[in-house]
Amino acid sequence: MSIADSKLFAPIELGPLKLKNRVVMAPMTRSFSPGGIPNDLVVKYYERRAKNDVGLIVTEGTTINHKAANGYPNVPHFYGEEALAGWKNVVDAVHQAGGKIVPQLWHVGAIRRANKGAGPDETVPGYSPSGLVMKGKESGVAMTLEDIKEVTEAFIQGAKDAQEIGFDGVEIHGAHGYLVDQFFSAATNVRDDEYGGDLAARTKFAADIISGIRTACGPDFPIILRFSQWKQQDYNERLAHTPEELASFLAPLVDAGVDIFHCSTRRFWETEFEGSELNLAGWTKKLTGKPCISVGSVGLSSGFIDEDKHDMVDTSEVASESFDELSKRLANDEFDMVAIGRALLQDPEWVIKVRENRLDELADYSKASLQQLV
Repeated sequence: MSIADSKLFAPIELGPLKLKNRVVMAPMTRSFSPGGIPNDLVVKYYERRAKNDVGLIVTEGTTINHKAANGYPNVPHFYGEEALAGWKNVVDAVHQAGGKIVPQLWHVGAIRRANKGAGPDETVPGYSPSGLVMKGKESGVAMTLEDIKEVTEAFIQGAKDAQEIGFDGVEIHGAHGYLVDQFFSAATNVRDDEYGGDLAARTKFAADIISGIRTACGPDFPIILRFSQWKQQDYNERLAHTPEELASFLAPLVDAGVDIFHCSTRRFWETEFEGSELNLAGWTKKLTGKPCISVGSVGLSSGFIDEDKHDMVDTSEVASESFDELSKRLANDEFDMVAIGRALLQDPEWVIKVRENRLDELADYSKASLQQLV
């Protein structure tokens, strides 16, 4: 089956979320919001992908209202009248173009470095479960119970604001070694209170956020959780080494109210556990029954990180042969949706070209595309 005839372009209904196809625009940090305010260029950037038939857009990471949430310059905020007005303009433009959109709510945790352009108050250190950025490496401060309550409420308020200005749901960033993931990881969470312990116990911070959003926003507001095994601090780290461990991790999150899991891998075709062809999204769907988004170098020849240089790759060639593998996994209902990142950054018309089998018109990814404003 060709990719053009695959389930990638079939509509899907996920409760109140009705999508024209299974293509998700992956969240990609761009740092093009001066002062944290999404401007007209940000509006046009998302509107352009919606006009070109992306089924669901997940925004770049947007920082919640906490003094240590941000770690990078010109990352958009998700609080304050001016920033929320900018996001309202984005939502309206995407909806007018026939698309659906959710914000990704983000706190960087111990990744933040004081006096490194993190703003708005550069003297504020990183906040994390145990004051660790990776195993044995101290950074910033360990969060008190009051800090945890404050950050939890900031996530919940962000979701309430998203619902108020018309977003179609919300995604919590629980991946890649940022704050929520730092609570998940045994390397960075060595607490001995109710927010520490074994893998299932270490989900409590995320579960509190999710259940709080569910209570505040009601049963019909979709909640997506993005999680990963790998971390930017350690590409080989794993939360779960077996399906049984993964099940123990996922169960409290399902109970808290997650509707959709966004399972972040660097290469979607890689299997997760020995003895099975399923990838991380496939295992997550099998264990929870919840809809899942798979992601990782779809249509490209390499992952986005050069693991030797510990930096983003400069180029990645089109790899149309990967579409056969993607079509097969979709046909087997291994996962429900597919997130596309760099390919959509490089070519906003990617969905239309692939759907029309115009694969020869696809362009190789270049890191230079990160600088394109729209």
